[in-house]
Amino acid sequence: MAQSISPELLGKMDAYWRAANYLSVGQIYLLDNPLLKTSLNIDHIKPRLLGH
Repeated sequence: MAQSISPELLGKMDAYWRAANYLSVGQIYLLDNPLLKTSLNIDHIKPRLLGH
């Protein structure tokens, strides 16, 4: 028998997923301004992405 997920838990899981994705993208693409305290501009973005 499958159990259902409460709307509250689903909302928390969604918030966690969005926060984790935001942090991942910020680490990959941003040089500065990770909390977006100022408007994002081209100077905040890495010119080249380097892999491992």
